[in-house]
Amino acid sequence: MEAHGGYLCRLEELDAHALADLAKQALIEDGADPSDCSLLVSVLLKRRVVRLAYDAPYTYGKKGARWYERHHALARLLSESTGLTVHAYVFDPDELEQVTGYGAGRKVGGETMRYEDAELPDDEDLDDFTFERMKARWPLGHLAKVLGVPREELLRIPRADTVLVELDGSAPRRSIAELFLDRVPSFRRARPAAEAVEPVED
Repeated sequence: MEAHGGYLCRLEELDAHALADLAKQALIEDGADPSDCSLLVSVLLKRRVVRLAYDAPYTYGKKGARWYERHHALARLLSESTGLTVHAYVFDPDELEQVTGYGAGRKVGGETMRYEDAELPDDEDLDDFTFERMKARWPLGHLAKVLGVPREELLRIPRADTVLVELDGSAPRRSIAELFLDRVPSFRRARPAAEAVEPVED
């Protein structure tokens, strides 16, 4: 599974135009140039979970996933403007996973798990069931439980149905949910991971 990061929250009435403005402001606060960047919005519709991630040269691969370790402006701004709890996260399958929560514009919690520090039982006691139970207690496993999503499904969210929101002011004043359900033409279908996204079902 590839490394990735971004911001996770519940799917509420997020306005696409306002979200684009926040994403642009957050990039500037994080010291990045928004002129060559867009925002990927991936949704687990049945679970009502949203992943936000920047579409930029510096946000892909292992290095791109680790970019989200310190760049949390969008999580902070979005939590302040919507009242949602927004989680900045990093998943680096070779080294660590990290979750940092924001509510009302403030950091409300965070945890980093370095896999080399995991306390594993003896090999003879580490069957698949035991290992899955252990991972459920790690940061992304705990977040998955909070969001009501199996951990493995949450880790696959970059490959969920995705739209690309431009940050140039052209995003429509529609909710994110409407964009997915109505297939707004001004949004491009994106390829957020190594393979194409499947079409959204009616």
